[in-house]
Amino acid sequence: MLTERQLLILQVIIDDFIETAHPVGSRAISKKDDITYSAATIRNEMADLEDMGYLEKTHSSSGRVPSEKGYRYYVDHLIKPASMNEGIKVIRNFINEGFFEFEQLVQTSAEVLSELTNYTSIILGPELVETKLKQLQIVTLSQHTAVAILITNTGHVEHRTFSVPAEINPADLEKMVNILNERLQGVPLINLPDMFNAEINLLMRSYLQDYEKSHDYLKAIFQHDHPVKLYIGGKSNILMQPEFNDVEKIRAFYSLMEQEEEIASLLKKKTDGLNVSIGTENPVDAIKDLSLITSAYHLGEGQVGTIALLGPTRMEYRKVITLMNVLSNEMTDAFYKWYQKND
Repeated sequence: MLTERQLLILQVIIDDFIETAHPVGSRAISKKDDITYSAATIRNEMADLEDMGYLEKTHSSSGRVPSEKGYRYYVDHLIKPASMNEGIKVIRNFINEGFFEFEQLVQTSAEVLSELTNYTSIILGPELVETKLKQLQIVTLSQHTAVAILITNTGHVEHRTFSVPAEINPADLEKMVNILNERLQGVPLINLPDMFNAEINLLMRSYLQDYEKSHDYLKAIFQHDHPVKLYIGGKSNILMQPEFNDVEKIRAFYSLMEQEEEIASLLKKKTDGLNVSIGTENPVDAIKDLSLITSAYHLGEGQVGTIALLGPTRMEYRKVITLMNVLSNEMTDAFYKWYQKND
């Protein structure tokens, strides 16, 4: 159990190190206005905090820096919500401007969050099993080419160009769209290929002439890889942190940023609410020198996405946690209103 004096000294050291990235010494602490202890007393307490694993001593200085255990205690017990009026105002202003598509809001959110924090933001969209087809449109581009427009219940829009056999006439194309919309509305995107190959396939044979000739072309609309929906902002922000002048660390980080499936898998493991993983608490080697903070946002109809921030363990936790809580709540409210408007 830490004493009140140890708690105060630990908090001052972590706050100073987060701000300066320089080890903190006892003399610097003793000169602070709200500190009434002598440098010798502070030095003894710092030695005890080091023995307990909350602080570490660097080779190049007599000062101390927080350990992962120190950061964990700080996050769990010492920080209070930050006063972030300007940052909160920025988030609320851009969300209140309104949006037309899921991607528009999420990509902008990722960019704004990275700008406000100077860290790398990642936002994960809902899983495909939760994303459902709302409407299908087919627009003829030329005599032999058309584009299928798939609109989901999240507002996501996908365009898929396909070849149109000469045998398909406009009347059949219209019938096709009507049948697909009637039978596939509300079906999860991930289930569309199976649904098409089974029930829809049989139905089309009854209604369309020369269906055999158009089957493969139509099938291409649904048998399509659905990539992970990751939205990343401020990928280069990691280069601004003094801890990351190591080329190998930078290479490992950028390599991870290219592996979207691995990032998505990592974020999906996070439970609802806000989670903070510090340094080696992260299971992925490329971010064992980083802190990962995640928060869930809700899209309605049971769908959940994840907001994440990656930065150094010397992260501005008070600021970041406050902003992520605000963004999570604002995104959830915005999607709730959007669903009500578009139902």
